[in-house]
Amino acid sequence: MKRIIITFLSLWLALSVGCQSKGTPSELNFDFERVENGMPIGLNISANSDYVTYLDSVNVKSGKYAVVIEYKGETPAFKAVSFTLPKNYGGKQITLSGYIKTENVAGGYAGLWMRIDPEIAFDNMGQRGITGTTDWTKYEITLAMNPTKTKEIVVGGLLTGKGKMWLDNLNVLIDGKPIDEAKLVERVLLPAEKDHAFDGGSTIVFPELTKQRIADLDLLGRVWGFLKYHHPEVGKGNYNWDYELFRMLPGYLNVKNKKQRDKVLLNWISKYGEVPVCTTCKETPADAYLKPDLSWIDNTGMSADLRQKLLFIYANRHQGEHFYIKMAAFVSNPEFTNENAYRDMPYPDAGFRLLSLFRYWNMIKYFFPSTYLTDKDWNTVLNEYIPMFLTAQNGLEYELAALQIIGDIQDTHANLWGGGNKINELRGSLYAPFRVQFVEKKLVVTDYYNPELKEMAGLEIGDVITHINGRRVEAIVDSLRRYYPASNEPVRLRDISADMLRSPHNIISIDYISSGIVQKKLLTLYSRNNLNMYHWYKTDPQAKCYKLLDGNIGYVTLAMIKDKDIPVIKEEFKDTKGIIIDIRNYPSTFVPFLLGSYFLTKPTPFVKFTMGSINNPGMFTFTSELVISKATAPYRGKLVVIVNEISQSQAEYTAMAFKAGENVTVVGSTTAGADGNVSRILLPGGLQTMISGLGVYYPDGGQTQRIGIIPDIRVEPTIDGIKAGRDEVLEKAIGTINRETGSAE
Repeated sequence: MKRIIITFLSLWLALSVGCQSKGTPSELNFDFERVENGMPIGLNISANSDYVTYLDSVNVKSGKYAVVIEYKGETPAFKAVSFTLPKNYGGKQITLSGYIKTENVAGGYAGLWMRIDPEIAFDNMGQRGITGTTDWTKYEITLAMNPTKTKEIVVGGLLTGKGKMWLDNLNVLIDGKPIDEAKLVERVLLPAEKDHAFDGGSTIVFPELTKQRIADLDLLGRVWGFLKYHHPEVGKGNYNWDYELFRMLPGYLNVKNKKQRDKVLLNWISKYGEVPVCTTCKETPADAYLKPDLSWIDNTGMSADLRQKLLFIYANRHQGEHFYIKMAAFVSNPEFTNENAYRDMPYPDAGFRLLSLFRYWNMIKYFFPSTYLTDKDWNTVLNEYIPMFLTAQNGLEYELAALQIIGDIQDTHANLWGGGNKINELRGSLYAPFRVQFVEKKLVVTDYYNPELKEMAGLEIGDVITHINGRRVEAIVDSLRRYYPASNEPVRLRDISADMLRSPHNIISIDYISSGIVQKKLLTLYSRNNLNMYHWYKTDPQAKCYKLLDGNIGYVTLAMIKDKDIPVIKEEFKDTKGIIIDIRNYPSTFVPFLLGSYFLTKPTPFVKFTMGSINNPGMFTFTSELVISKATAPYRGKLVVIVNEISQSQAEYTAMAFKAGENVTVVGSTTAGADGNVSRILLPGGLQTMISGLGVYYPDGGQTQRIGIIPDIRVEPTIDGIKAGRDEVLEKAIGTINRETGSAE
């Protein structure tokens, strides 16, 4: 439910950084005054050629220099600068402050950022980022510390989207005191962190992949993952579990029959010592929503000795803090810790590719709350993908295999959010000057990014594209479905449409229907830098998020709403006959409780979650219901909430909160079906993906994952409406209020 761009940055802000030797703010060069080769000494700069970073000696907060990050490229994303603190400091909390000035920041934000690794704490001001044009202002962020677990602390500033930012006068305080007064803490590395035996490659050579060998590798993947999350010695961090796989694989690949196979597995497990009897392990409660699936232990044809060994380990499994998994504070979605992405291996060798598959499959099996909702039985997936991962001939084939299995969990939050460079090269970086969407199952021109390019492009709003480079649109979509992870088909088409007219070539051929006439055209494509592109919906950062419509109806869009707008909305719309809240967007601030309570006359539950378990991997239990309190002066009119396939994650959660109201109608179409705080996953080759880390349900247990928020009144745009420039969904919302209040439409 967190803002999606925040999550993307938390995935990517794992920078390669160098250490400095001293500890005071001036010695750390937080004021940027010590310069070498045109840049501040010790400053680390993330790689992104669409942005430039340089020093400014005119626009400064103080001293000689400020650092500038400016968007200059074709694809807005983000650019970060940072310092790595040279020591590990004792304390309860750390505060980073700094001064920022901005110019025309749009489609993202500017801010400070700080990260405590390994995945202890992170903040990039994503919920309160700076937009537009602003003068020098001091900002700060504070994180809770865990000194005995900390590997490093990174601080800095970043710019996402377009525009320009200046950064100056960083400062770090620990428990309110200067950094040079903080107590230093030495961190002792665990054995798993000292093992670098296979940093240069797995050295594994795989023999011919017979049906039996694939079955053997399938079993190995299950046992490897089971031990990773259940064996006490692994949970303590005593073994680099990636590299333990490479140590045992050569002998395992030489087995001739099942008897030898099971003996190798038993000997391998014995290597890690006897598992002590667990006195705190609890049986799975009868009322657990999802129970651990151990059926594979009985169904894979293993020997009785191996089966008994695994069941004993399960009964006496690791408890408490775990090296490879933890649950996020206050939220309890999984955080997969101490996972190496092996970013220096863009095309990992076969051993690392198998590791990638094993890692992902087991993460999903034990900690994805919605595995039971996938179309495929997850127990069959590992066997299916072993040959695909092992026979991938190049980086592109490996990325496509990874993307395909990611799609199999049918979660709109899942995708290749990092890495995937070869796929992006294949898709290209040039785009049509107009937006297309699937409307009435047809690919329709819905908006021009740059109206001045309309005459050259020649297509009208509402024109239907039927062929691209000679291929039917329907055939193209069929070929792409497997590579666009989504919870449901409307959101898959949403994402496919964004790439339909994307190419590495300057010109593509299209066939289209305009005013009933079939036409052909060679269409010129443009870099993103030359287009005013938006991803899902267009916003005007200068516009207000609310207005009064004709007929005394209030309208609120959550795309631009701020906390300060909420009391104004309540006051200005208190006497309206109805309010429309438009969530065909991603809310710019969190409003379920602040605004949701306005429509309630009594405390009302609206959601409950399922959470996984470190102590019993694969078990998911319900939390108690969350309740929205009643308003002091509740709204008495009609509320209509508008949603569609763009309504995702926090937008869906917000819609659930409004649905708890007493006079509410939801109008629109299927939402994205992906709610719940996201959890990131790192895979070899620098691949990064996510999952919806919580199960999100209505208080009665009704499902939201894949289904989304179901409208009370279903209405979608039509081609005729798009041609006429109408917002038919908004019209239906207005009509709903008028009908239910007895007013003329």
